[in-house]
Amino acid sequence: MSQILLIPDPRPLDERLGRKFFQHAPKHSGVYVMRDAAGKVLYVGKAKNLRQRLQNYRVANPDRMPRRHLRMVREVARIEFQFCPGESAALKRESKLLRSLKPRFNRAGVWPGKTNFFVWRRAEEQLELAVTDVPETGWQRYGPLGSNARHLHRTLACLLWLVMNPARAFVELPVGWAQGRVAEKAMIHCGASAKEVAGALAAFFWEAPDGFVPWLESQFAARTHPFERSVIEGELETLKEFSARHSLTGKNRLQLALL
Repeated sequence: MSQILLIPDPRPLDERLGRKFFQHAPKHSGVYVMRDAAGKVLYVGKAKNLRQRLQNYRVANPDRMPRRHLRMVREVARIEFQFCPGESAALKRESKLLRSLKPRFNRAGVWPGKTNFFVWRRAEEQLELAVTDVPETGWQRYGPLGSNARHLHRTLACLLWLVMNPARAFVELPVGWAQGRVAEKAMIHCGASAKEVAGALAAFFWEAPDGFVPWLESQFAARTHPFERSVIEGELETLKEFSARHSLTGKNRLQLALL
């Protein structure tokens, strides 16, 4: 028997903006700008579907939403939209706004950061993922990426852990991972699938980037819980944005090397 939720999760944005705001939000591609009561920009984001993306901010569950976002949604007084003809245009517009506005709750793309590489290697039945400024011998790498490397690290670690643990729920991720606190060197036990998973990851950067997200989607087909589906789809969208932003095709694939 499912448990009855006696105390509903807080919905500060519903209370402040109204449920109809989210129900009638546009389905267009574009950029959304969150402001506080004084008009100061708190956060800038982009989405292929603005209405779908904003759903992620409605339920302020402290066990599922990062603390930074919890603080942010409590301050948001209004949300503005800037429509774009497509996802690529929205990426460019978001990048320009981040550099010019420097919103308080954005991390990536606001300030130039130090050089970082996303690196990984297969160690027997384990897949190791990490971020480093100086890649070591024996690790495959992609970069330099700046601060984006850590966000990519967290996204891939969570998604691949879920792929390798199909019977485990999202809330059973290693401690801190769901809140963005992934270990500096994340280790995922893959068993006999280690070679396949490492190959799929390498293909994302090196051989066939367009096939990686569909491969992941096929691994999550059996996950039907609404919350899990929402989180997973959000993470997959992050990978699509990364692929589009870094143009993982043609000569740009040459950034990858086996050191």
